[in-house]
Amino acid sequence: MTYKRGDRIALIHTTDPHTDLTEGDEGTVHRYDPNLAQLYVTWDSGSTLSMLLDDGDEVRPA
Repeated sequence: MTYKRGDRIALIHTTDPHTDLTEGDEGTVHRYDPNLAQLYVTWDSGSTLSMLLDDGDEVRPA
């Protein structure tokens, strides 16, 4: 899937054991790097945790 700046997404799953984000949390795409499959997100909670889509992180459109 391709993401663009401003897309709204919701978290399905993250492999990061240190985040307070939970399933269903929503955020706005800041940038997407398809070469790294890395999605830079500004989460509504204030977190800026990036999603590593090739490493098990999953999101869906919000």
